[in-house]
Amino acid sequence: MTKRQESPPVRLHRRLGHTDLSAVGEIRAALREFLRYRRRPEETEVAELLLSELVTNALIHTRNGAVVTVTSAPARLRVEVRDFVTGQEPAPYVPNADDGTHGRGLLLVQSLADSWGVTMQALGKVVWFELNAGKA
Repeated sequence: MTKRQESPPVRLHRRLGHTDLSAVGEIRAALREFLRYRRRPEETEVAELLLSELVTNALIHTRNGAVVTVTSAPARLRVEVRDFVTGQEPAPYVPNADDGTHGRGLLLVQSLADSWGVTMQALGKVVWFELNAGKA
C-alpha cells in the first residue's frame, strides 16, 4: 500500500492600504474564493468573520495599512494580519454596554479560533489565528 502524500500549503497574500475600509469586504471576498475548494463552508464563514475583525482593527487603530497572509494546509488554516506600528500588544477586553458594536473583535477571535496570538515585530506586529481542519 502506498502512503498518501500530503498536499503542500498554499498561500494568499495581500497588502491593504491605510484607512481603506472598503478593503475589508474585498479581502473577505478574496478569502472566500481562496478557500472555496479547500475548506468547508462553515470553516470559511468563521475565517471570514475573524479576518474582517483583525483587518478592521489594523486599519482603524494603526492607520498604516496591513498585510494579510493566509496559509491553507490540510490540517489547519492560519490567517495573519500584520500592521506596521510599534506599540502595545492588543488584548481582548469586555466592552462596556454603551460601546455599541466596538471592542469585540479579539473576543470573537479568542472564542472561535482554535488558537491565536500576537507576534511582535521590529516594526509593528502580526495578529494571527488558526482553525484546525474538521472544526468550525
